Amino acid sequence: MRILNHLAITSNSRRSFIKTMASVAGAMALNAKTKEAPKVIFRSAWQTVNIGDIAHTPGFLKLMETYLPNVQVTLWPSDIGEGVKEILEARFPKLKFAETENEIRLAFKECDFFIHGSAASLSGMRQIERWEKETGKPFGIYGITFDDHQSWRIEKDTPEEIERRVDVINRSAFIYFRDRESLQKAKDYGCRAPIMDFAPDAAFATDLRDEGRASAYLDAHKLEKGKFICCIPRYRFSPYWLMKEHIAIDLKKDKINQEMKEQDHAPLRLAVKKIVKETDLKVLLCPEDVSQIQLNKDLIYDHLTPAEKERVVWKSDYWLTGEAVSVYKRSAGLFGNEMHSPIMCIGNGIPAIVCRWEGQTSKGTMWNDIGLSEWLFNFDIESDRNKLPDAVLDFATNIETSFKKARMAKERVNHYQRRTMKQVGDLL
Repeated sequence: MRILNHLAITSNSRRSFIKTMASVAGAMALNAKTKEAPKVIFRSAWQTVNIGDIAHTPGFLKLMETYLPNVQVTLWPSDIGEGVKEILEARFPKLKFAETENEIRLAFKECDFFIHGSAASLSGMRQIERWEKETGKPFGIYGITFDDHQSWRIEKDTPEEIERRVDVINRSAFIYFRDRESLQKAKDYGCRAPIMDFAPDAAFATDLRDEGRASAYLDAHKLEKGKFICCIPRYRFSPYWLMKEHIAIDLKKDKINQEMKEQDHAPLRLAVKKIVKETDLKVLLCPEDVSQIQLNKDLIYDHLTPAEKERVVWKSDYWLTGEAVSVYKRSAGLFGNEMHSPIMCIGNGIPAIVCRWEGQTSKGTMWNDIGLSEWLFNFDIESDRNKLPDAVLDFATNIETSFKKARMAKERVNHYQRRTMKQVGDLL
């Protein structure tokens, strides 16, 4: 039985609810009185070694630009190095940044509301708690997974950690979960925020582009528009020790990665071979994070025959989100073990198959929530692994049907985005 399954709305949570709504009402009244546009501080930009983590930020900024264009947004980033800040500045020229302590304090003074962006969990919980302590102003959470880590083989959250997370959620003005499984799990644990609902990951809205780099790369490797399909690998656990100098190797995670990598990539490798043999498409082996460059070579490319390699391109360097999206938009689709490249594909009407396992949390189940259950494969289940190659072949040989399905999923995503951003706007 889950730790807080039995929790009802206690007197403390009722007081928290009343306090939250009072602070929201106070902020709204102040804006109405001064006739100033609302100001929001936005916590996001988690890291740059993964184009999916990069995508969270421009995705939500695009939603704000589309649905709440009068709101002034200040980004409080975790990491915007490697040229990401310059990309955001070019795409969102009105965006402000709070990077130094003085800039953060000024943003706390000027901003009316705090929004926690899409993430794997409540990644910015400490920043929320600081905002509450120093300002007493309201906050909301948009597009996260609720994960208690109990299903993971290594990390386990303590009851105290879970309860702290629940308490923060209960003090929020709104929280949107990026998969319905997370929404239900949060309810089971006793989460009772004033607004709790499903909203797809904000990365669906990412519209960054780098057409110049994409064109140069595709031309150099003779990849024609609509004539290639992308494939992305992934270890069971992201090996940050291979991507960041200051991270020591996690021997337990690395052991699992090495044990599971053949099982998790044999279906992808067979799918690549089927595409090359039975269609006229080429395959681009590309990364979502830095570690996947070598992984693609070791687990897929090096296992191909010389004839197969003539139709398969291995991307030997990392790229940023804009170049990746520009390439995906010219492809016939994508499949693999990652989540956010498929998200960016569907957000642009490009077909995408997701392969997942339990340790990735429930985020992959959002494919069920947007009508793409046929393109979701659980690699913890042998039958799903066995089905994947033929499913990819069907996906690749029925292009018109695949694109129609992708466009329908995009329309569902747009529906949820409109609805939830209207609710956010009503609060602001």
